Amino acid sequence: MSDPNGLIQPGRTAPGFTLPATPDGALVGPEQFRGRPVVLAFYPADWSPVCGDQMSLYQSAAPVFAQYQAVVLGVSVDSIWSHRAFAESKGIEFPLLSDFEPKGEVARRYGAYLPQRGEAARALVVLDPAGTVTWSYLSPPDVNPGADGIFDALDQLAADRKVMAG
Repeated sequence: MSDPNGLIQPGRTAPGFTLPATPDGALVGPEQFRGRPVVLAFYPADWSPVCGDQMSLYQSAAPVFAQYQAVVLGVSVDSIWSHRAFAESKGIEFPLLSDFEPKGEVARRYGAYLPQRGEAARALVVLDPAGTVTWSYLSPPDVNPGADGIFDALDQLAADRKVMAG
């Protein structure tokens, strides 16, 4: 599923999954958003400074994601309760999914798990509306990857759709 360097590569069909998104047990996964681009933002931990900045950036960029009709899903091994408190404290409205048990199973399937640290890597994966990986990026753990690469991938998807429709 992934290349020898780990992270799933463009052209691959994204592994399907659903993970808990709320304490009441609501499950969310990329398949629910077929027909729209999906951004999977794997990150190590809710309360680390870099993660807080990264997830807050994606929340502040929500209007731009909306222009692409893209859905952002944050994924870490933290519990749904941690996600809830983190989202409330940071004003995050997009789903934060708990890859808690079995720990990191989804991150492993995407090649975005760090077993030596027991957490997800800081990795970004953009899926096209059909669920194929169109872009992926593995960031150093302590570096906020920002959103430019995501927006470039979404621009390319939009351009490809125009060519196919034209």
